[in-house]
Amino acid sequence: MNMVASKKTERMATSIFTELADKKREAIKKGMDVIDLSVGSPDLPPPPHVVDTIVKYSKDTTKYGYTLKGIDEFNEAAAYFYKERYGIELNPEREVLQLMGSQDGLAHLATAMIDPGDYVLVPDPGYPIYEQGVMIAGGSIYPMPLLEEHNFLPQLHEIPLEILHKTKMMIISYPGNPVTALANKEFFEEVVAFAKKYNILVVHDFAYSELIFDQNPQISFMSVQGAKEVGIEFNSLSKTFNMAGCRIGYAVGNEEALKILASFKSNIDYGIFYPIQMAAVSALTGDFSVLQKQVEEYEKRRDILISGLAKGGWQVANSPATMFVWAKIPSGWTSRQFAFELIKKTGVVVVPGDAFGKQGEGYVRMAIVQSPENLEKAAKGIAEFLQ
Repeated sequence: MNMVASKKTERMATSIFTELADKKREAIKKGMDVIDLSVGSPDLPPPPHVVDTIVKYSKDTTKYGYTLKGIDEFNEAAAYFYKERYGIELNPEREVLQLMGSQDGLAHLATAMIDPGDYVLVPDPGYPIYEQGVMIAGGSIYPMPLLEEHNFLPQLHEIPLEILHKTKMMIISYPGNPVTALANKEFFEEVVAFAKKYNILVVHDFAYSELIFDQNPQISFMSVQGAKEVGIEFNSLSKTFNMAGCRIGYAVGNEEALKILASFKSNIDYGIFYPIQMAAVSALTGDFSVLQKQVEEYEKRRDILISGLAKGGWQVANSPATMFVWAKIPSGWTSRQFAFELIKKTGVVVVPGDAFGKQGEGYVRMAIVQSPENLEKAAKGIAEFLQ
């Protein structure tokens, strides 16, 4: 029987991460010492009390049934976390929606909200699921260039009116992935006014809310007046509490938008394993001092990588947030040429910037999810490669 993929599937190119994994395997076969800076999966453990909670509730055999949705304790814990960390009041019943990780919500939101012919404004470069979710839904994409000369903020006034009149949703992320820039409150206020004027749902991906460095402020989009009227914000326990494999996150904000997403999700999943939900409750209401220690660890790693590259002659912009460094590559290379040749010659794996959109050409993304020793070694290898 001849199996044929749908046109939607065919439109989605094979993930660059699959290609990188193949080249990584080739390097390992050659006996090279590979240092993988490509995938942003935390290498640090969850807080001990989170692990203890999973163990405790996993032993209760009555907790292995469907949960169907977020338990009340989880919604209350998410609201508590937002109040404590960002000073935002949320109604746990109506303004919090549990997700199987923020990517789950981002992937399904477009299908829940978008019809063919509707436009979605997405950042370029941006996290791939933003574009892929719209593609799966049958919507149309309008890329918003994030350029260094504009501090990686989209220039909303440059978007054509004929596009805006067909736009139903826009996605932004600060601090983001792969671009690690921060946005200030004035930019978010501009976004709220823009969304109200053109009747656009704003989707803010805030997955790296607790990985902000150098004492920069943590600004939630929800903290801006009017944000709840026009938008929702996604957050995750994957990066904040190193629970990536648990697949648990949440969205907060506009009650109507969350209802629509919840209705869609009720048709495709049956909730998250109860012990994981309780572990998330423990994380969101526990000792927040672990978050500052984590920030200090990532700051140390960032500094080791960037200073190591500088010693080798590659001056890379300082990353103000996230677990990534977004680096402009030396002239004379394309992003893919640089990344693939780097693996081949040094065993250091980075992601070519064009994997995240047209405007990512000329950059690579490096994840600081390795030990300080490995990052120092990676920087030394890259420096030798560039000689």
